[in-house]
Amino acid sequence: MLRLMISALELLISCISLYHDCGRQLGIYTELSSAIMVGRMPPRSLSRIEIAKPDILKFFDNNPKRVYTKSDLTRVLASNRRFWRLTQSTGANYFISFLMEKASLRELKLNSSNYSGFVRYAWGEVSAYEVALSVKPRSYLSHGTAVSLHGLTDQVPKAIYANQEQSPKPAPRGELTQSAIDRAFSNQQRRSGYVLDYDHWRIVLLSGKNSGNLGVIKILGPLQEELDVTSIERTLIDIAVRPIYAGGVFQVLEAYKSARERVSVNTLIATLKKLNYIYTEHQIIGFYMQRAGYDEKRYGRLKDLGLNFDFHLSYGMKESEFDREWRLRYPKGL
Repeated sequence: MLRLMISALELLISCISLYHDCGRQLGIYTELSSAIMVGRMPPRSLSRIEIAKPDILKFFDNNPKRVYTKSDLTRVLASNRRFWRLTQSTGANYFISFLMEKASLRELKLNSSNYSGFVRYAWGEVSAYEVALSVKPRSYLSHGTAVSLHGLTDQVPKAIYANQEQSPKPAPRGELTQSAIDRAFSNQQRRSGYVLDYDHWRIVLLSGKNSGNLGVIKILGPLQEELDVTSIERTLIDIAVRPIYAGGVFQVLEAYKSARERVSVNTLIATLKKLNYIYTEHQIIGFYMQRAGYDEKRYGRLKDLGLNFDFHLSYGMKESEFDREWRLRYPKGL
């Protein structure tokens, strides 16, 4: 009998010890099964966007576009909402926040001292060229940036030139006169003030003459990204017309030298005619070709376009010399 009482007492003591879960005393009426289950919670169910995350990541990973505006991401959400089975309550702000917290989306800020800045979103690693092209729709890389991307200079660029063409405008009226040419080139060339700071780059936004993006091609950039950029022929025309966006006339001459074995004069002349400039820019181009060592048969074709006026290689030249063959005034020492 005594042994039975002792065994019952030991069982009671062991049960009491079970009721002290992690040092916390439970009530005497708490069931043992409840004590054992304290601290165990059922797993949290995933939200719809978390369930769709693999498909969302696949979409962005497979998309060649890697820099987005908020409007771009809003359209991505709208066009894929049904496939990803996201509710209408999943808005663009939440979608962007989710991708920034749970995936590879990053916010990029482009600042300007004169204009409103821009916010862009990058998926993974992107180049500054992609960022520059995202600022304005239908823009392309031009001038000094095109010179660099085509490997026509050894200079390390500090600025990126992105050109968004103007809307079509009627041709100017009146005839070209020598006095009008001299007056136009007597002052310094106008420079775009639309400059954005991004990382260690200056992004210069240009607004060139409408040409329907004539001579714009696609090339691969440093990250194997696809970039819209002017062809070599269009680039040589652009930097001859606006040397200020290519480092000046001396750098333009070096680019012409580097392009000597690569440029098609036929394509260049055809492009120049289609651009239909009001001035006689062909005199500048022929002069550069001659100075860069091109064969006379190649640059001589530009003389056939006419040498009817005295022209200027650049704007606001203080000390200059005159080339009688091309009827062209150029900076002294070139």
